[in-house]
Amino acid sequence: MNVVALWSGGKDSAYAYLLAKQQSHKVLSLLTLMLNKEKSNFHLIHSDLIDAQAKATGVAIFKKITTPQTYEIDFKTALTDLKTKGAQGLITGDICEAIGHESGWLDRICKEVGLTPIKPLWLGNTNQIYLNYLKTGLKATVVRTNKNLSIDWLGRTLDHSFYTDIQKHPEIDPCGEGGEYHTLITDGPDFKQKIQLIETEKKRLDNGSGYLEIKKWKVTQK
Repeated sequence: MNVVALWSGGKDSAYAYLLAKQQSHKVLSLLTLMLNKEKSNFHLIHSDLIDAQAKATGVAIFKKITTPQTYEIDFKTALTDLKTKGAQGLITGDICEAIGHESGWLDRICKEVGLTPIKPLWLGNTNQIYLNYLKTGLKATVVRTNKNLSIDWLGRTLDHSFYTDIQKHPEIDPCGEGGEYHTLITDGPDFKQKIQLIETEKKRLDNGSGYLEIKKWKVTQK
């Protein structure tokens, strides 16, 4: 099936993208919803880094600026545009219902647009999903934390050590499904290039959450 992959720039969307390719779907485009021209929605990843990820995959990127008030209509507009370009389905890394959306929200959107929703991680055990993710060769760095996870976790790589440490906090979902953390994918098994983070700084916000300011980075050939 010809599909578009919803791309946050983080581990779950990249994992779903990888599974889509393994299931013989043809990924025509990545779709990223943007907070503004500079940063993506939710993960707050700089636009240039999103572009670098797309270039590394070799797949075109479609970016759509949105707001909390216009999110649904902007999302549907973007999907409709991609459908006219040949997309038949939408691949997402959703594991459970997105915070703030009613049950079945994504399925409803896809039905209204006329796309088939494909959710390879849907309702999976998040411990097992994390362990399976580690086998893929994807590389992710924590770039956002909420108030439930200290900023000391920022900049950490998702590996076996991360998993061991997160297990010491049973109130934290291992995949961050409670919004505890978000990530940036820097490499993958079929990436033609990889992103190297050279200079970063951990920043704490007034609400207790944190983000990793990426001051310097580069793309290198593999």
